[in-house]
Amino acid sequence: MIRLFDLSQSAEWDATVRSFAEHDVYYLSGYVKAFHIHGDGDPYLLYYEDNGLRAIYVYMCRKTALEGIFDSVTPYGYGGVLFEGDTSEGNLQSFWTAYLKKMAEEHIVDNFVRYHPVLKNAVPMKVVSNVIDLGKTVAFDLASPEVIWNNIISKNRNMIRKAEKNGIEIRHGKGMELFADFKRIYNATMDKDHAEEYYYFGDEFYESIHNDLHDNYEMFYAMLDGQIIAMSIMLFCNKQMHYHLSGSMMEYRNLAPSNLLLYKAALWGCEQGYKTFHLGGGVGSGEDNLYKFKAAFNKNSDYQFSIGKQIFEQDYYDMLVAIRAQNDPYFNPESKFFPLYRS
Repeated sequence: MIRLFDLSQSAEWDATVRSFAEHDVYYLSGYVKAFHIHGDGDPYLLYYEDNGLRAIYVYMCRKTALEGIFDSVTPYGYGGVLFEGDTSEGNLQSFWTAYLKKMAEEHIVDNFVRYHPVLKNAVPMKVVSNVIDLGKTVAFDLASPEVIWNNIISKNRNMIRKAEKNGIEIRHGKGMELFADFKRIYNATMDKDHAEEYYYFGDEFYESIHNDLHDNYEMFYAMLDGQIIAMSIMLFCNKQMHYHLSGSMMEYRNLAPSNLLLYKAALWGCEQGYKTFHLGGGVGSGEDNLYKFKAAFNKNSDYQFSIGKQIFEQDYYDMLVAIRAQNDPYFNPESKFFPLYRS
């Protein structure tokens, strides 16, 4: 049996998600609502139950160039199918058959998924689908303040001490007035990084985080001489904490405010009883400077990030690629981007 929930059924959606022992914030309706507002598509929760196996999967349904034909993608962040119960090969195959049938009924031509490294939910999907292992991601182990500190590499510990010596204070809280500061600092960071337009979020996006994820977010910020110089939005749910969005003022980066901020946020998470604080990986899953910055917070972290690319209707997929090629003189048919018609 498969059921789909949309945002008009958010109470039932969230009750279904929370009935899974290993659920996380990325599966909640309040999380995807902000990205719906941002224009990422129409969110759905797919729920499956049969023969002792249950599963949930959240996806964004997006229009394509073909009328009445859609594609689907994991919302920004991490997700993928989350199973509970009897994950024998036969049960997984039965799920996959039902899932493919449902996608055909919904006129969904393909799906791109980013699996959840901490939940390791890519592993059972390898039995039935094409899973691609990419790079590693990093998470704090929040077992104790001692474990947190001992896992940080010595150079990073020195940066944390330096930030404190320079008078940086870390505070946290929530409220729309903080989002105004965050938007200013975050957008300036995106400008400096020459980020794509997608990564600039509007006021309604931040209002949705505050209203729809009110019990699942906390804002951490670094203060120096009465001024906020770095900020991060942290998300949390079901013993797991996540580094969501962040920004810092370029002229103060040499004082290492973000190093101290992440360390203090990890200590706060430990106090709250959270088990992990996931920082994510590098850009494009590479071991770049962003990855190295994160890896310095836990030398023992080794989470695998995996993706999935599934084409359900090859004919429609080929038609969409042909339409893109016809309308875009700069289209690169050799691109590795998926789906190719959105490259």
